[in-house]
Amino acid sequence: MRLAKYLALLSTSALLFSVGAFAKASKDSGSFDLAQRAEVGTVELQPGHYKAEWTGDNGNTQISIVRDGKTVATVQGQVKQLATAAPYDAVTVRTAADHTQRVVEIQFNKHKDELVIPRTAS
Repeated sequence: MRLAKYLALLSTSALLFSVGAFAKASKDSGSFDLAQRAEVGTVELQPGHYKAEWTGDNGNTQISIVRDGKTVATVQGQVKQLATAAPYDAVTVRTAADHTQRVVEIQFNKHKDELVIPRTAS
């Protein structure tokens, strides 16, 4: 009987910890669509569907851009907290001095996190 209680407690704890890990992973990622070719860091992304994943604190956030399950770009950036959740996905692209298009911000539908990629990101 004592062994059964121990196993039940152990199973419940394992389940709770795994649910917490999945919740954290979903908070630090979001999907977006890129309508035109644009650079993230030194990598040129083609139009299409991507996923952004980020880790680290606000001053030192590593952002990975994933397409079809493969990381295609990794840059340093920042996470900015919006006052209200974004109403839709949005990618801000700016033209650099060398006339390349660069991703500088990414917002995610129903999320308050906005990724900011500095112009010098690599």
